[in-house]
Amino acid sequence: MRWGVVTFPGSNDDHDALHVLGHVLGETAVPLWHKDRDLKGVDCVILPGGFSYGDYLRCGALARFSPVMESVRAFADAGGFVIGICNGFQVLCEAGLLPGALIRNRGLRFVCTWVHLRLEETETPFTCRATRGEVLSMPIKHGEGCYVADPATLDQLERNHQVVLRYVDPSGRATTEANPNGALNNIAGIINEHRNVLGLMPHPEHAVEKFLGGEDGVKFFQSLRAAVTEGASRRAASLVPGP
Repeated sequence: MRWGVVTFPGSNDDHDALHVLGHVLGETAVPLWHKDRDLKGVDCVILPGGFSYGDYLRCGALARFSPVMESVRAFADAGGFVIGICNGFQVLCEAGLLPGALIRNRGLRFVCTWVHLRLEETETPFTCRATRGEVLSMPIKHGEGCYVADPATLDQLERNHQVVLRYVDPSGRATTEANPNGALNNIAGIINEHRNVLGLMPHPEHAVEKFLGGEDGVKFFQSLRAAVTEGASRRAASLVPGP
């Protein structure tokens, strides 16, 4: 599988993602610059964490106008897989590829800590190798991670099973105390209606090596690799002529 990782001015988790994909998971990972229009034949685009364009105006508000985002939008519209992590999630919301917005944390302070997350959906390419309801542990580091949306959008997300991750306590309860940023409905990650664009505030790329704190993040990368591989196998089988 071939992964592309976008670098915007101000990105700071792009090399982490490239390292994890290429050196830890043994995948093919290529860097994509914010001015690129060619996505270089990737199967998945990752918009990484950081502070694209210095977070001027709003987080992700300027990055959405980068030339590469025109290609990312076309790629997503054609069914290509896109993952937005932290600032990448903010960019996806600003670009209209995901509903809602990420605003200042409830406490108006930057948070940097490990959190517990309940996996809500496994009927997605990004979570098909995980178990629904399991509690994962991954780090967060953001000042604008409070997910908000109007009541109708929130209701639609819940009804359509588009909430993928929720902040919880170690026992799996979605409590106010377990919510690090005030996100509505304790939402930590969502997926689009076509289930090919994922946005999440926690950092799976920082949770793939046990000696660095945990390996729960690897499930997202392994799931998508399996989904892409199995999809390719089915397409190849459909091309084999019958007897």
